[in-house]
Amino acid sequence: MSFQDSARAAEAAMREVFPPTPLLRNDLLSARYGAEIWLKREDLSPVRSYKLRGAFNAMRKVMRKDAVFVCASAGNHAQGVAYMCRHFGVHGVVFMPVTTPQQKIQKTRMFGGDHVEVRLTGDYFDETLASAQAFCTDSGGHFLSPFDDEDVIEGQASVAVEIEAQLSRVPDRIILPVGGGGLSAGTRSYFVDRVAYTFVEPHGAMSLAEALKAGAPVDVSPINSFVDGAAVAKIGQRTFARLADVDSADVMNIPEDRICTTIIEMLNVEGLVLEPAGALAVDALKDIRDRIAGETVVCVTSGGNFDFERLPEVKERAQRYSGVKKYFILRMPQRPGALKDFLSILGPEDDIARFEYLKKSARNFGSVLIGIETRAPENFDRLRAALDAGGFTYTDITNDEMLAQFVI
Repeated sequence: MSFQDSARAAEAAMREVFPPTPLLRNDLLSARYGAEIWLKREDLSPVRSYKLRGAFNAMRKVMRKDAVFVCASAGNHAQGVAYMCRHFGVHGVVFMPVTTPQQKIQKTRMFGGDHVEVRLTGDYFDETLASAQAFCTDSGGHFLSPFDDEDVIEGQASVAVEIEAQLSRVPDRIILPVGGGGLSAGTRSYFVDRVAYTFVEPHGAMSLAEALKAGAPVDVSPINSFVDGAAVAKIGQRTFARLADVDSADVMNIPEDRICTTIIEMLNVEGLVLEPAGALAVDALKDIRDRIAGETVVCVTSGGNFDFERLPEVKERAQRYSGVKKYFILRMPQRPGALKDFLSILGPEDDIARFEYLKKSARNFGSVLIGIETRAPENFDRLRAALDAGGFTYTDITNDEMLAQFVI
């Protein structure tokens, strides 16, 4: 069969497990960008990501009741494999880093039930992967790759099959998040040149962009793991083979902090819970608005496994990126009334979000870590002018990543 026929067959077989995920027109985004913006809601799958598609297809191809399926994952792939082990009634062993949040471990166990054993090993994913592969060698287990497998790629292409059926045509453009490349490779292999593509990576893990430059997959370590669903240090060999002729102009990267602004907006305005990787395609609209006017555009919201314990960090990063929150190290005179003098220069829309001061003996000045939130970025221009006029010495450390790790 052709790849298209195989993808359709995989999609049809999936219907015994779960219905198609919705393809929904988004009025807010459509009005903003002057286009027909549709969201392919993979965040509404049974495991809140598209990963169970590839797991299902790979497992059904080698299905034996005595099979032991093995994977290494700290998130969505683990949950997809666990869900499918329970569906097929087979045994699975899921290796996860010791540092995996308890929420993800519990969900993996919940989806797999008695059919899945979770093994926590290694502080970093490379150690976890090595343990999983060693286990396969010793036990004869079948290793399920999260993306670098032809059956997985074929399974992920079922997203494209559903989009075409739900629209009753192909869109003008499809925007895809890229991690290891399984979803992108599958979708592009299905649609081929019938649509325009925008591939989106987090700025801290540009594995596709660097592979296109080098002509082969390259390791881009160290990576920023914030966008954990798409933070992959090296794109797959098989996935890149299907993406090697992509125009580099169609590959873009987005700063991690900017992605946070989209997560917050989608949550507050639309009620959509998106993980960082799930927000990538929506955020990319900001950079291609001039190219999509009047078009039909599908954004794949790839996942919604968002741990709400991360919400304060996401809000913090969004505010810093938007310019409405800043941190300063302020040199404060050690005299009565100095703090009152400082407070008097704050504007009506300025709010102190953090204040840490330790009085030093035998010194004329002490250092203050101060965080200020305001309603509009331009308010900081007035504040800086007032600080300068008042003779205060200060340093803006908002974008100092090294200091931010320790004090913010």
